[in-house]
Amino acid sequence: MKILIRILILVSLGMAIFNGFQVDWQSPLEGQSAVAIIGIMASLCALLLLVILTVSKKISAKLKRKSIT
Repeated sequence: MKILIRILILVSLGMAIFNGFQVDWQSPLEGQSAVAIIGIMASLCALLLLVILTVSKKISAKLKRKSIT
């Protein structure tokens, strides 16, 4: 599961960077640039969710260890 989450984090970062190059910064909310902005926002949301999942798994593991001892 750790490997899958890390791969998905890398894919999300890659999509954000790729879409960042697709934006026309002179008019960022017109045509294809708007689609690229939406893609950046979606990939950053996915990244945030994956980071929250990683942190929650670490907390869960610590609580499990603490309750065993």
